[in-house]
Amino acid sequence: MADTEDFTIELEDRAGHGRYVIHLGDGLEAEMTFRKIGDTAIAIDHTYVPPEYRGHNIAQRLVERGVADARRKGVKVKPECSYAAAQFRRHPEWADLLAQ
Repeated sequence: MADTEDFTIELEDRAGHGRYVIHLGDGLEAEMTFRKIGDTAIAIDHTYVPPEYRGHNIAQRLVERGVADARRKGVKVKPECSYAAAQFRRHPEWADLLAQ
């Protein structure tokens, strides 16, 4: 397995939804998907990392990138998937980004 720090996070932004993805090699991908709630928020609805890549903070990197982008764009975040919700509980400094 390559050093996971070398993986690039790509944003695929479409009308109404999108995803952050890391192409891991061998056709495998890690992703965090979201749907847009108007122009003011996104709902993180899914994170996935293939089993052989788990434990390397890949999902955490995806959520951190999504949060950083939301902050930069002035968008709120609704963490609907359990992993994203857990990350928001671990990062009280993100509380200002929580969508109601």
